[in-house]
Order: sequence, then C-alpha cells, then structure tokens
Amino acid sequence: MKKNIAIIMGGYSSEYKISLKSGNVVFNTLDKSKYNAYRIHIFKEKWVYVDDDNKEYPIDKNDFSVTIQGEKVTFQCVFNAIHGAPGEDGYMQAYLELLGIPHTSCNMYQAAITFNKRDCLSILKPYGIKTATSYFLNLGDTVNQDDIINKVGLPCFVKANKAGSSFGVSKVHKKEDLNKAIEVAFKEDNEIIIESFLDGTEVSVGVITYKGETKVLPITEIVSENDFFDYEAKYLGKSQEITPARLTKHQEEQVTRIAKKVYEVLKMKGFSRSEYIFKDNEPHLLEINTIPGLTLESILPQQAAAANISLQDLFDNAIQEALKK
Repeated sequence: MKKNIAIIMGGYSSEYKISLKSGNVVFNTLDKSKYNAYRIHIFKEKWVYVDDDNKEYPIDKNDFSVTIQGEKVTFQCVFNAIHGAPGEDGYMQAYLELLGIPHTSCNMYQAAITFNKRDCLSILKPYGIKTATSYFLNLGDTVNQDDIINKVGLPCFVKANKAGSSFGVSKVHKKEDLNKAIEVAFKEDNEIIIESFLDGTEVSVGVITYKGETKVLPITEIVSENDFFDYEAKYLGKSQEITPARLTKHQEEQVTRIAKKVYEVLKMKGFSRSEYIFKDNEPHLLEINTIPGLTLESILPQQAAAANISLQDLFDNAIQEALKK
C-alpha cells in the first residue's frame, strides 16, 4: 500500500522561494508507485495542501491532517524541505515529534543547535574542530568597532547568526563599512556573528545517513566569481562548483574525517551540508546546514550524482531512514 508523504516547503524566512523550488523537485522526483506525495505550503499566515490545480486545502494543526473533498488524509512521513525557520531551526521537528509523525530531518535539538552558528561552533570546539576567530553581538549591544577589529581583523565577515543562503552576510574590508554590515545582519536576526577572513580553498561537504550508515559524499570545491559565496554565487550562477574538489589526498582525507566526526558528534540524522575553508592546510568549519538546497542546481544533489546516487534514490532513502525511527 502506498504511503502518504507530506512535502513541507516555504517557511517564514527569506529563504522561502528556494524552499519552494526544493520542495517541488522532491514532489516531482518521488516514486509515485510507492508514495502519494502532497505539497504542503507552510507560511505564517497559512498552512495548506496545494493540489495540481493550485487549489488550497487548510492543514488541521491538531494532528497535521488535511480534508480533501470530505476525506481526511493523514501522513505516514513528512519530507522536510523548509530552509530556515520553522523547518531548519527545530520548531517543525518538535511539532512533528510531539505528534509522533516521522520526518526526514534531524531531531529537534540538533536542528536548533546547528541553526545557531555560534552555539554550534562552541559545542564543537572542545572536539578539536577548527573555526574562524569570532566576535558576537546581540541586538542592542554597544558596538565597539576597535574591539571587533582587534579581535577578528580585516577583512572580516558579518553574518546573521540564524539565517541561511547568505542572507544577512557581508564581507567588510574597511572599518567605515562595519556599521552598515552590522545593520544588514540585524535585519535578518537579533544575533550576529563577526568572523575573521580565512583565505584558502573553500569546500562543501555533504554527509547523510544512507542505508543505515553515515556516508560522506564527494566533496565540492567552491570558486565564487563574487567576493565570497553569496546569494548570487549560490543561486544565480556566479560561481564554479567543482565536484570532486581539487584537493590533495591528505586534504580530502582530513576534511572527510572531520565532516563525519562533526555529523556523529552532533548525533545528526538525514541530510547535512557543511562548509570548510582550508587555512594553513587544515579545514576550518564555517557552518552546517541541515536542510540543504535540493534544487537541480544545488550542491548536495550534485554530490549525490557524483556518488552514483540518483535523486529518486536519495529522496527514497531519506524517507526509509525516517520510517525506521
């Protein structure tokens, strides 16, 4: 008997358009002989099932069900394709776990920790995971430019602490540009992280649970045409994404080992994509994404293809792993 799969997409953050693309790729790829796939749009103002004619049916939040033409539909599994809040920060995970509905993402605590860049990096440092030097600010804090520059140097990166797809990120070359970058970051989040610039090869490493085992996918090298791997570079073709990355054998072994260690230390499940920069020939962790892009242009699907894993197999595996929980 076919299982009903809810593909949740959209969300409350600036990433909602990318999430809709990811969710539709999942919807169009899932094996229809095994699954009844339902597109569920999650927005602050509405949670709705959207049918093939774009007709909307409200979701009953009491049990995450939908009534379609008088028939109540419940779901055996939720495929989480929401980038940012509330799909990547732990809220949807907690809601679904309270209802006892399996989902393809990591658990609530892991989602909350990895979505908070500074907390995640703080947890990993005792395990020897190298990171950039960082300076933290909360909205309302006094901004002392000299203190910031003395700690992280120039150039530096100013980032929203809880955001993705490079929203709220600026590279600052001059002291007089620092306040503007801080202002941009605070538009995305009430916490920001300011990091030292790491000059070296940047790579993206996909780590997933595949057939019950932790699997590190072929590594992607990021070569941005812009000043850094920003939104344009990620989604508008302003970068080269080279898979497999042009690394030495030693570099490849190092970053593979560290990415797997990070995944397992954090007790991750499902998809993840972490970013590293090699400084002094050692990988330094930038951040971890637990709901990485799943569009046809996205990095994780490219890496899966390089590992001879089709999109259909990738998504089917995610559902099967979720159902095991």
